[in-house]
Amino acid sequence: MAFVEFRDVSKIYRMGEVEVAAVKDMGFTIEEGEFVVIVGPSGAGKTTVLNMLGGMDAVTDGKIWVAGTEVSGMGERDLTFYRRYDIGFVFQFYNLVQNLTALENVELATQISKDPLDPATVLREVGLGERMDNFPAQLSGGEQQRVSIARALAKNPKLLLCDEPTGALDYATGKSILHLLQASSHAHGKTVVVITHNAAFTAIADRVIRIHGGHAVANEVNEHPLDADTLVW
Repeated sequence: MAFVEFRDVSKIYRMGEVEVAAVKDMGFTIEEGEFVVIVGPSGAGKTTVLNMLGGMDAVTDGKIWVAGTEVSGMGERDLTFYRRYDIGFVFQFYNLVQNLTALENVELATQISKDPLDPATVLREVGLGERMDNFPAQLSGGEQQRVSIARALAKNPKLLLCDEPTGALDYATGKSILHLLQASSHAHGKTVVVITHNAAFTAIADRVIRIHGGHAVANEVNEHPLDADTLVW
């Protein structure tokens, strides 16, 4: 069995008498340790896929498996533990606690983890060794995103999910964040999933999943991914 598997997954949102199928009979697999890019236009169903994979949204039909466990079959209590211990989230906006330092923001996440990494060590790994005592308002957008990545990595999750992680950043900073995510995946053997509308990002992925109209229209292994430092878009 693959590390991540979607089996005929559908998600239908109901608004009164109106039904909207955000995801339709979707199937794909991801292997452990891969750096994955899920790409598609706005409204294709990318965020819905990420929310179901992260245990934040229930499937309407089908099954989702992660590390041999059927996530789609979990009750609320098990889903809470799954999100807490197995998943790291990185969002477009950093969601840092403003009255806590960079180090304290990362420490906060490790307090609810089973086997966390050392917060200071992870902050040094993401290039913030000299900024640990700074508050979010004293950091640039790229530095705040690095804190959010450190916070997610310090949980030592099985799966790191990133929702448009460069969307609020300038070109150079966004490129450095992609490099950091790619390097974190390869250095630590982490399975990292990035969703984006930017097709250029597919060049750095180990696996590319293309989504259109709620369907996974392609699941491709990239035999020769580029280093994120060389990416141009």
